[in-house]
Amino acid sequence: MTTALIAEDEALLAEHLRAELARLWPELQISGIAPHGAAAVEMALAQRPDIAFLDIRMPGLSGLEAAEAIGEEWPQGETPPLLVFVTAYDQYALQAFERAAVDYVLKPVQPERLAQTVARLREALRRRASAPSADAEVNAEATLAQLRALLGAPGLGAPANASPRLTVIQAGQGAAVHLVPVNEVIYFEAADKYVRVITAEREHLIRTSLRELLPQLDPERFWQVHRGTVVRCDAVATALRDDAGKVTLTLRGHADRLTVSRLYAHRFKPM
Repeated sequence: MTTALIAEDEALLAEHLRAELARLWPELQISGIAPHGAAAVEMALAQRPDIAFLDIRMPGLSGLEAAEAIGEEWPQGETPPLLVFVTAYDQYALQAFERAAVDYVLKPVQPERLAQTVARLREALRRRASAPSADAEVNAEATLAQLRALLGAPGLGAPANASPRLTVIQAGQGAAVHLVPVNEVIYFEAADKYVRVITAEREHLIRTSLRELLPQLDPERFWQVHRGTVVRCDAVATALRDDAGKVTLTLRGHADRLTVSRLYAHRFKPM
């Protein structure tokens, strides 16, 4: 039986989508309706649906952030759900969805457009079912590649315009402001409403989000390796992959080890 999760914070819209799916695809079982992004992640990981319909704008985690968390935490060796984003975005942003080959439906959901999505989902599931079991990891990587493309698309996961590059981090501590050269930072880590700034000598806290900080960093030098972690690539000594495929980084000048999520493990492959 094919199962699907709906994540939508507006109850009437969620019920409308559920009813339209029941009419167009009677065999589809809706495993749950999540009222916000964090609940969508929790329910997806618990229920393992075949499909997830994610509203882009939800309280807390957005639909993209929820998809990112699902992709990171999905069990190794299992194929993540097919993703359909429900959005009220304009045409400019929709081009990003089309380039990333992830399906989407516009609000309010129109039956004709949803019927096309259902047909695409059925075909994708048919291809998955007919593929050899050895292709599970290939299917998983294809889903993760779509997510990476969306997270890097201007106007969606990435800012439309490049931000000026930071050269110095101004970290407040009491009455003092510490000026930390960005080139000395080994890694950044999200910590609630703050970001931990880790250097060889000490740790600082800055009151900003990692998503706000990331566009100000040079992407050639600072690599996102987890939803909550960005590392200076030349501070990485080794990338260790265990038997389950999990990647852990050791660092130059620091004893910490960093976990790499599945979404970003592609960065660490031999040349």
